Amino acid sequence: MRAPPARVSLPAMSRFLTPHAAQLPSTVPFTGPEALERRTGIPFRARLGANESLFGPSPRAIEAMKAAAGGAWMYGDPENHDLKQALAAHHGITPAHVAVGPGIDGLLGLVCRLTLDAGTPVVTSLGAYPTFNFHVAGYGGQLSRVPYRGDHEDPQALLDTARATGARLIYLANPDNPMGSHHPASVIEDMVANLPDHTLLILDEAYADLAPEGTVPSIPADHPQVIRMRTFSKGYGLAGARVGYAITNPDLALAFDKVRDHFGMGRISQAGALAALKDQDWLRNVQDRTVAARQRLSAIARANGLAPLPSATNFVTIDCGRDGDYARKLLAELGTRGVFIRMPGVAPLDRCIRISLGDEETLDILEEALPLAIGAAG
Repeated sequence: MRAPPARVSLPAMSRFLTPHAAQLPSTVPFTGPEALERRTGIPFRARLGANESLFGPSPRAIEAMKAAAGGAWMYGDPENHDLKQALAAHHGITPAHVAVGPGIDGLLGLVCRLTLDAGTPVVTSLGAYPTFNFHVAGYGGQLSRVPYRGDHEDPQALLDTARATGARLIYLANPDNPMGSHHPASVIEDMVANLPDHTLLILDEAYADLAPEGTVPSIPADHPQVIRMRTFSKGYGLAGARVGYAITNPDLALAFDKVRDHFGMGRISQAGALAALKDQDWLRNVQDRTVAARQRLSAIARANGLAPLPSATNFVTIDCGRDGDYARKLLAELGTRGVFIRMPGVAPLDRCIRISLGDEETLDILEEALPLAIGAAG
């Protein structure tokens, strides 16, 4: 008599997951520097991999967060009223055009939740910011990826693929992560003018505060097919506070209320973002220091035989002139010397490493470590 098939023992929680969730990998788009330190036992002397602002937030924002800390026993305002009013005034729009959320990453997840069913077509660039892909996979979207054209995302290829697949969403970052490149405003405006009727453009402008003049396009806030994402994590130096916002037509902005965590924004983060927005002198100071740091970091790369790419962001992507295996070796060797950096994840972009901008002391550490790492990488 044939024996019954052996029963496979599954983790207790697995039987409660949806079939789609059960087949997803248990992974995250990025390994944090803290996890790398725990794994290797080597503390980082220079934290240059997460595109945080080493220039820090406005002193006014720090004081506002300190003052708000005593009220941390209270939930934050679920309507984000004061921050939305300030953002609307800053951008010359109405509060109805603004949705606030826990960083652009959190807002991307909400957009995917609002717009995607299983199998819904979505278009992005091969090698672009992977957190968007993570959310698309989580909600069952069908992702198409188009190659970069040189070191830039390719708007025309994104449009062509959206038409061919019937994509509901296009994701484009301008300036771009991980390459640091950007398109001038006219290119993005032309892309918007040619969107298929069935497509919503998610325009990620996380680095817009640090981009060269002429980068930010003119797009009406009422446009029915565009949602623009902004953040306090980069120029304003509040990555740890997790404050992002979307600019879009009032109908789509209001739709976030259907699915968002209404108490997802803490009082301390709200206070810090509001004070940071009011201190535009600090932002201009950071912009000036960003330009100087780009120049120095690029000079360090060239002095070591590497090729820095033009940057419109708070990092510089550096072409190592070889393949991805070599770039990964160089990244690892810098890690053993206490320098945390990252790199693009797919070929041919992975011939590069990506180094965030830092203050003078941090760039001194990089300048000392880089030639040693290159020598060790062979």
